[in-house]
Amino acid sequence: MKINTALVLCAGYGKRLLPLTEKTPKPLLELKNKTMLESCINLIIKLGIEKIYLNTFHLRKQIFEFIKIKNFPINISIIEDGDEILNTGGGVFKMIGYSKDKNFLIFNPDTLWSDKYIGEIVKMQNFYFTNKLDNILLVSKKELSFDQRLKGDFKFKDNLLKKDDRKEFIYIGCQILNKNLFQDYELKNFSILEIWNDLLRRNQLNGFRSFNKFYHLTDLKTFKKLEDL
Repeated sequence: MKINTALVLCAGYGKRLLPLTEKTPKPLLELKNKTMLESCINLIIKLGIEKIYLNTFHLRKQIFEFIKIKNFPINISIIEDGDEILNTGGGVFKMIGYSKDKNFLIFNPDTLWSDKYIGEIVKMQNFYFTNKLDNILLVSKKELSFDQRLKGDFKFKDNLLKKDDRKEFIYIGCQILNKNLFQDYELKNFSILEIWNDLLRRNQLNGFRSFNKFYHLTDLKTFKKLEDL
């Protein structure tokens, strides 16, 4: 089995990257002459995904124009949040409503994605289907984060994620979720953390470990450091 559809979260304001994001949406910020969104889409294409849904809100016209101009060799649909921003959970909820698929790869484009993640994501997908899961998050030790100010999110043991005081592992912006996880939700502004926290309470939040260096657009300070690499 394989996943055919990827979702990319592109609706946020990017407030921590002001003033850059006053006129440019965060996914269209460039590093090494390539936008963050383009790096993400290129990875998705190389993973053999057939369809991409992007959601938009802040400076949405630029996202539409970018996708039109780039003419990527993959089917891409842009789903607008609407009159009000839907946050990560609401954005995913709306996008999956346009698809008949059950399982989705979901990406944050503020991670600097590259080919080095292909093998790990393929293995994560295989682990997901082999173990008949409905969720899995790609995580790494926080020591691998380029921005050492980032706090960890979870304890990781036997591919299960839990909360503890040490929080040695950090979510790096790629997950697989099954549509059934959203069956008790409605279209509104809510965070994907609500679903994660429900899974944590039931001891059912799964993780898959990445061993790659993690580059993330935390804020303006990090962006300028990444520009200098």
